[in-house]
Amino acid sequence: MSLIVLLLLPFAGSCLAALLPHNARNTESLLAGLVALVGTLQVALLYPQIAHGGVIREEFMWLPSLGLNFVLRMDGFAWLFSMLVLGIGTLVSLYARYYMSPDDPVPRFFAFFLAFMGAMLGLVISGNLIQIVFFWELTSLFSFLLIGYWHHRADARRGAYMALMVTGAGGLCLLAGVMLLGHIVGSYDLDLVLAAGDQIRAHALYPVMLALVLIGALSKSAQFPFHFWLPHAMAAPTPVSAYLHSATMVKAGVFLLARLWPSLSGSEEWFYIVGGAGAITLLLGAYCAIFQNDLKGLLAYSTISHLGLITLLLGLNSPLAAVAAVFHILNHATFKASLFMAAGIIDHESGTRDIRKLSGLIRLIPFTATLAMVASASMAGVPLLNGFLSKEMFFAETVFISSTAWVEFALPVIATVAGTFSVVYALRFTVDVFFGPTATNLPHTPHEPPRWMRAPVELLVFTCLLVGIFPAQVVGSILAAAALPVVGGELPEYSLAIWHGWNAPMIMSLVAMSAGVVLYLLLRNQLKRGRFKYPPIISYFNGKRMFERSLVVMMRGVRRIEKRISTKRLQTQLFLLVLVAVVGGVIPMLNSGLSWGDRPKIPGSIVFVTLWLLAIACALGAAWQAKYHRLAALTMVSVCGLMTCITFVWFSAPDLALTQLVVEVVTTVLILLGLRWLPRRIEEVSPLPSSLRKARIRRLRDFLLSTVVGGGMALLSYAMLTRQTPNDISSFYLSRALPEGGGSNVVNVMLVDFRGFDTLGEITVLGAVALTVYALLRRFRPSKESMQLPAQQRQLAPDVATDLVNPRQASDTALGFMMVPAVLVRLLLPIALVVSFYLFMRGHNQPGGGFVAGLVMSVAFILQYMVAGTQWVEAQMSLRPMRWMGFGLFSATLTGLGALFAGYPFLTTHTWHFSLPVLGDIHVASALFFDVGVYAMVVGSTLLMLTALGHQSVRAHKPSNQAKVVVATEGAA
Repeated sequence: MSLIVLLLLPFAGSCLAALLPHNARNTESLLAGLVALVGTLQVALLYPQIAHGGVIREEFMWLPSLGLNFVLRMDGFAWLFSMLVLGIGTLVSLYARYYMSPDDPVPRFFAFFLAFMGAMLGLVISGNLIQIVFFWELTSLFSFLLIGYWHHRADARRGAYMALMVTGAGGLCLLAGVMLLGHIVGSYDLDLVLAAGDQIRAHALYPVMLALVLIGALSKSAQFPFHFWLPHAMAAPTPVSAYLHSATMVKAGVFLLARLWPSLSGSEEWFYIVGGAGAITLLLGAYCAIFQNDLKGLLAYSTISHLGLITLLLGLNSPLAAVAAVFHILNHATFKASLFMAAGIIDHESGTRDIRKLSGLIRLIPFTATLAMVASASMAGVPLLNGFLSKEMFFAETVFISSTAWVEFALPVIATVAGTFSVVYALRFTVDVFFGPTATNLPHTPHEPPRWMRAPVELLVFTCLLVGIFPAQVVGSILAAAALPVVGGELPEYSLAIWHGWNAPMIMSLVAMSAGVVLYLLLRNQLKRGRFKYPPIISYFNGKRMFERSLVVMMRGVRRIEKRISTKRLQTQLFLLVLVAVVGGVIPMLNSGLSWGDRPKIPGSIVFVTLWLLAIACALGAAWQAKYHRLAALTMVSVCGLMTCITFVWFSAPDLALTQLVVEVVTTVLILLGLRWLPRRIEEVSPLPSSLRKARIRRLRDFLLSTVVGGGMALLSYAMLTRQTPNDISSFYLSRALPEGGGSNVVNVMLVDFRGFDTLGEITVLGAVALTVYALLRRFRPSKESMQLPAQQRQLAPDVATDLVNPRQASDTALGFMMVPAVLVRLLLPIALVVSFYLFMRGHNQPGGGFVAGLVMSVAFILQYMVAGTQWVEAQMSLRPMRWMGFGLFSATLTGLGALFAGYPFLTTHTWHFSLPVLGDIHVASALFFDVGVYAMVVGSTLLMLTALGHQSVRAHKPSNQAKVVVATEGAA
């Protein structure tokens, strides 16, 4: 199995999980577990290739000229994280089968879970910096969905929102830092970046770049001052907490720090920022964990503390400290995942996670209690467990560091105090919960969970014991393979022995454990009763308060700005938008100026001069009539568009002319449908002189701005058209369109081949716009002003209301006076289909293509709606515009990915030639399938927008509106 198949496997499983029925909990968990298990086995089989510094690399050409190829890269460090992501994912899938309720929307849970797994896997095996940021943001998105899974709860919504805000903002900073890093190195390829450490550290932009990258990494791993979001994420289901906060989500930040350690570490900036943030987080998280009364809250703050330990190790600029950080990443994942699952079992069986209510559970759930106590002891650093080994390496690095005097003194003290606190909160998790009198006021009587629900905890705890007793034999080679890429060279000498004799780290461990037991005994009664409060100094480290205050300040500032510059008048809004656009266009010309060239002019024609004068007159007339007669203004604007179409024909641009003509038809229909629901203009009976004066000033202002814009665009167009264009641009496309693009229509070849990536982006934006319009119009209701007749018309036509009592007759015009046109339009539908197919098939060599063909087909369908009525059309045809859009985007994207799988850059065109008995030689280009996507997207988007407007007719004539007097004189939708 290649790396690309390994990456796509969780995403494919996510799509399949979303399609399963609501009550298929067993099938969902089995699917997720098999996906993760297959991936785990495949990654395990890759170990021999990376065991001794090897690197597995798969590269797919994307945008090679910009250095943006899709690269998958697995070394020892990526292998370790892949095993954590997939291995613990397998165990969590099994655990979730028993934890999740049958009433929960389980398909949604496992779909999000597998998608997050795929995003995290893509992050750790990416070999391109931009690609890392892409998967980085995907993890933020899917974690938001998982944390807010129980969206009916306010705490889940708040926790998901906070996590997305903090990690999303950090991701934007990371993107800016990565762009600077790629600029410094000259490439975004991870191999080149890791080999350019000296060049990066010596660059003038290093401090700025480092700060941006560290903001992204520290916010993701909940390091100070971004630590506040992680405890609020505990509102997620416990399987999510066990997965996100032990092996995946919060480990992404420390993964990035370790991944870029060879390139970014070694400077004072790195030492003080990374080491300082890690030291503060280590102490602050451990201290806060002591006073938590919720089991998951305690584990959340302990996670923050242990992530601070890893960050501090990475910040020490020591290869041996980096090895210790990698070792603790592995150890923390095992004991923290088991602790979260144990906390979930306690909550699941007893109905509460409140430590003050829990007591004596070892008598009720002895097996789970034993497992939880062993995992908690590993978290506290008790000997013969894996947490003890990495903690000893951490103590050793703080003792033997070579730095300034105050740093050499402070670090061992910080490490010892943090170790003391870890013992205290570990004792709270075990002694307070499992010992003492048996709790009697619990919501449920606890009992042991199902056998297979406890199995993942047993396997993880067994791993803690096995690594703690036989470290060199179990993880010695794995740690060496994982740490080698992190240190970026030869591994330092280190020992994984259990006993190193009586030395400073061992004394620090004994002091920490003894002091922790004493401190726990001193605080036990107060903590059990909930009487102990944080000292005032902790309020200064309240990141949540800082976050909420910053949001309030920003919202107040935005509202003040909005109050000063915004207005409810559309005319003023348009004026400001156009004015800003004019200023933005003038600023670049202040230095360069505006001049035109000596390109030979094309001889004019009296016919076209007359047509252009007619277009100018229509434009002025449309501007004048827009206030009084909208339909007349629309007609004159359409004449201007027709003149533009004829101009394209005159300048030998038939593709543009075809597109312009069909776009004019579609936009005219769109505006007609929109005009129907605009409120009626009400003239003031006797305006005041001051109002008249203000109106004249406003009209003069708008007229001057319109003149500047129109004249400026005319000057820019004239300047561009009179300059000589570089011959190499046109010759490039003319010479390569047929041999490389497989078509003689250069315009179409540019759209589907040379500029295919732009076209893919444009149709994606088109689909997003269509969905936005549809979403807005779903809740749109026509205003009363647009549906009520004036008093004079009501007197002259009192029978209008009775004529429109039947809503079917009001919205189905084919039953009335439009029957003959409706029949004719139905006959035109197959003809339009043939014309559309003809334009599509000839587009690669003659004027046409998917865009104009899709518009022709859309017009054919829209005519059915306009003439026959909405209800009749939808009773006869099932168009489903969203499926058109989905198929179009899928076809276009799949065409581009096909080139990647063939080893070529994204959207590279391939042609095939073959002969058929009757048809003869057939020439097929892969761009045909891309054009199919464009065609389907255009049809679906156009139908979705226009039919969404047309549906307002049906809503306007629903029974709740039958008593209202309506106007039906501007056509049916």
